[in-house]
Amino acid sequence: MLVYADVGSVPKGNFAWWSNAREEGTSPESLSAAVASALLSGQSVALGFECPLFVPIPERELELGKSRIGEGNRAWSAGAGAGALAAGLVQVCWVLQKIRASVPERIIGCMPWSTFLESQPSLLIWEAFVSGSAKGNTHLADAERAVNAFERSLPNPSVSSAISPSGATYSLADAALLRTGWSTDIAFLQQACIVIRADKNEP
Repeated sequence: MLVYADVGSVPKGNFAWWSNAREEGTSPESLSAAVASALLSGQSVALGFECPLFVPIPERELELGKSRIGEGNRAWSAGAGAGALAAGLVQVCWVLQKIRASVPERIIGCMPWSTFLESQPSLLIWEAFVSGSAKGNTHLADAERAVNAFERSLPNPSVSSAISPSGATYSLADAALLRTGWSTDIAFLQQACIVIRADKNEP
């Protein structure tokens, strides 16, 4: 199953998720329940979030906070990117914690596509880049566009990743996986996840 969460203020109704199973919702609770149900049924789940899930740690101090390769003028550290990162830090952990409490420990969480394919069922964490003319009229529309873009990247979304690490990275996704009991390998804190870009032609 492919599912994606457009992060944002839950009290203000700015959180929405959509899956290629034609399920949808507007709360982290319903998202967690849907993903846990799919995993318990034996399905692997690729769960995406609309927030930066890895950030660069450059060698040169003057490059601190600069955009990742592929972001252009939509830097992770400025404007909407910074706001989404702040919201996502807690929402990603909250969702992963809820799912972890509902499924057996043998089900792993990961970011490499190869690990996801080899470990069935498993949970893959990915990021989508939905901005500018690619955005829909609602948060739910943005979530649907992200899932459609991921489907278009199959069978190997790794080669379609829109944002590339340019050196050392800090993986916020793996920090969340570690914090919520999905992973124990701190070496993964240095790896980047798949980032899928939705474009203006997405339905």
